[in-house]
Formats: sequence, structure tokens, C-alpha cells
Amino acid sequence: MNNLRETFQQTTGQISGHGKRNASVLKTAFSDVSDELPSDQYGTGSVIQPFEQKLAATLGKEDAVFFPSGTMAQQIALRIWSDETSNRTVAYHPLCHLEIHEQNGLKELHPIDTLLVGAADRLMTLDEIKALPEIACLLLELPQREIGGVAPSFAELEAISRHCREQNIRLHLDGARLFEMLPYYEKTAVEIAALFDSVYISFYKGIGGIAGAILAGPAAFCQPARIWKRRYGGDLISLYPYIVSADYYYELRKDRMADYYADATQLAERLNAVSGIHTTPEVPVSNMFHLHFAGEVDEVTEKLTKIQETTGIGLSGYVVAKDGYCSTEISLGDAYRALDSDRLNAVFQQLEHAFA
Repeated sequence: MNNLRETFQQTTGQISGHGKRNASVLKTAFSDVSDELPSDQYGTGSVIQPFEQKLAATLGKEDAVFFPSGTMAQQIALRIWSDETSNRTVAYHPLCHLEIHEQNGLKELHPIDTLLVGAADRLMTLDEIKALPEIACLLLELPQREIGGVAPSFAELEAISRHCREQNIRLHLDGARLFEMLPYYEKTAVEIAALFDSVYISFYKGIGGIAGAILAGPAAFCQPARIWKRRYGGDLISLYPYIVSADYYYELRKDRMADYYADATQLAERLNAVSGIHTTPEVPVSNMFHLHFAGEVDEVTEKLTKIQETTGIGLSGYVVAKDGYCSTEISLGDAYRALDSDRLNAVFQQLEHAFA
């Protein structure tokens, strides 16, 4: 597995992402920034506040708070809704980020109980949501990353939102990849965010910034969010390296999401035509999907390592064992668009030879 990661890091082109995450990402964002730019200080200042206001307007919310991490932002969002409703139970998908990637942070740091909705290998349904006992908040992720980046229809989202409002359930959006979903839904960020009481977005995934997140919602929600941010240690003396890079790459890439989505659908179709390879979903709904290879981990790792060494193009730095096959995640961005057709064709020739 280490050889696969090493060859991936040494490639001169990559299928996923926007290119290698190195110091050039930060240097590029600051290339035209004045040396006299004043720093923000503990969450206030001319760098952070206008950016928060811009994203609040982009999402159609009264206010927004910049956080150094989405983990911090989402735990705080669920705590605020639990406090407001005097209900210590929240619900989300079994493969929600809070459930599988945060070391039980929500449960350890807050007196909050969680309910898992639906099965791990599919989206939750409206009927399953209607069957829940009384809860403070329901969290939905768009797209559902851990099962391939699938998502409900917009009509289903509207029905879920309507039910939650009728039942006085707060609806929170894990929109880490919200902007990546806009082409599929053919909606604006405001139209999607309007279905939710609070929204989190990330600046290092499809946007490709260094780090950071926005938590947006009513002013009465964002006020305690800022207090909880201080309690969590999120009010660093200066956040401007994250904010400047987030703003730079947001403006650079926010209008490219339709191109990334089109690339993902075209690439997935081509991959699914190779025997021994398939994607989930078969037709992507965003710029991301899961890529599956027939074979055991050692066998697939050896094949992919050789392909990356031979072509100089990185497919993945890891694969995860499933039942008789292996999987990785693909997320299309600027890197894929920079590949010339000859190099990409060489990758497919190698894949067809290795897995057919």
C-alpha cells in the first residue's frame, strides 16, 4: 500500500483534485495580496467579517461564521439546535462524518444522543425520517460521500424539509460539497440552503483551499455559534491564511462546478466500459464517485502502482478492501482538465490490459 501512495505522490498528473496540495497552493492565493493587509484578530476584522457576510448572502442566510474546521462547526450546530429545542437527541445517516470520523466528539463533548437513520449502504428515506421519535435536529449530507456521492432528488429534499418544519425538527445541511451539487440539481445555493435551518460548507474539497468552513443560519443561531467557536479554541489569533485562500479559490472555482460534473459523468462512463471496473453511482450526481476494481487489495495495489509508474498519472494513493473487490474515491477538478488526451488514453490502455 505504501508503494501505491508513493507512486501517486510522484506522478506528474492526477485524475482527482486540483493538483498536488503543497506550499504553492497558499503562495498562489497570496500572490496579489498586499503586504499591508491587516490580520483578523480573534474572529473580527476587515478580512474575516466581509467574507462571512459574502457567504451568508451566497447561501441566503442572515449570518455566517468562519470556522477552522467542519468538524468543529457541525458539532456546534447540533449543540445549538439541541439547546434551542431542549431536546438532547439528533439523527443522521449511519455513515455520517460525525459518526465515523470524529472519535465520538459530539457524544463525548456534549450531552447529546444520536439516532442512525436507515441502512449504511443507501440513502435514508422520508418514511424512515417520519418514523423517528421526537428529535432536535436531523442532519443531511449532500452528496452522501461514504456511499459513492449519491443524493436524493430535489423533490425528496423538499418533502423532508416540509416534514421537519411541520414537526419542529431543525434540519442541518452537511454541505461540505454543496457547490459541487448545484449543476445536478440545477438550483442555486440559495434555493438549496432555503430548505435547511443551518448549512455547513467546506473550502478545501471542491473549492481546493487550505482549510476552513462556513456555518450559516439565522442571526440568533450564529450568535451562540461564535461563543461556542471560542469555547472550542477556534478563535485563533489570526485566521487570515485560511480566509484569504478560501476566498481566492472560491472565486476561482465556483463557476467551474458544471465542468467538473460533466467531466465526472464522462469519465465514469468510460471507466464502466472497462471489464473488471465499475463506479458508484454508475452515473455521478456531482464531481465525485467511488471507483471499484475487481480483485484483492494486494493484487489491485500492484496493478495500480505499475500503471502510475508507467504513465506518470495518479489514479489513487489508496484502495480499501470490499467483498471481492477494492474501492477508492475520485473527485474531479482542475487536475483532470489539465491532462492531455494521449496521456489519458495511455491510462485506459493500461487499465484494460490489467483488469479485463
